[in-house]
Amino acid sequence: MSASPPEHPEKSRDSLILHATDNAVSWITLNRPEAMNALTPDQRDRLVQLLADASADPAVRAVVITATGRGFCAGADLRGGAARPAERVAGDVARTIRLGAQRLVAAVLDCEKPVLAAVNGTAAGIGAHLALACDLVLAAEEARFIEVFVRRGLVPDGGGAYLLPRLIGPQRAKELMFFGDALTAADAERLGLVNRVVPAADLEKTAREWAERLAAGPTRALALTKHLVNTSLGTDRATAFAAEAAAQEINMTTADAQEGVASFVERRAPRFEGR
Repeated sequence: MSASPPEHPEKSRDSLILHATDNAVSWITLNRPEAMNALTPDQRDRLVQLLADASADPAVRAVVITATGRGFCAGADLRGGAARPAERVAGDVARTIRLGAQRLVAAVLDCEKPVLAAVNGTAAGIGAHLALACDLVLAAEEARFIEVFVRRGLVPDGGGAYLLPRLIGPQRAKELMFFGDALTAADAERLGLVNRVVPAADLEKTAREWAERLAAGPTRALALTKHLVNTSLGTDRATAFAAEAAAQEINMTTADAQEGVASFVERRAPRFEGR
């Protein structure tokens, strides 16, 4: 059983991406189950736009990315004609990667709201990187993660060589990328790629509970925390400490920070509004 979006979702123009906002959570659902949710360029662009919309919309305070059917995302759709141009010139491939897979992963990393992946099935190639770019990852017991690129004679794209070493270290990352073996959900959790593995029947329920808890939190503080963590491994201590101090300065101007301090003084639970 796959995770499902809230009832009566607002469908995108071609129904290949379902979208609904429920209890301040933006639910984004890949809906091409017959192709194991392999991503077309149009789907990819729609995901990027929905993530940008979530960042800009104060009514959205968390995002869930999930899918219908047996697969989460089997990677990029390589069967479409656009993936095999009749003639390539120098720069075409790099441009395609930069504006395609890399732009999608960057949209997840740069989203100003916490993004949760609810991985219902196989996540391969860019599908794996889409999940692993999320801030938190829930996986059904049946889920698999596959660095499939080597099987096709390809170099990993979509930020894989950036994401994996930061999550599990270079040796483990090379093992996954060099062999391309399927990684079970349990093994992904053991390595630290997944936060929690749950029975398939509980995936949507758990994703909803986590997302709504995030949506009830101090949204701007979470955004600043996400930025600090995402940039921490690529900077030196002095820069990281300066960024931390600046983030605290910015955050203390928010209503939620003032509410958090007031609730502590008054010995009550805080009521955050995401502002």
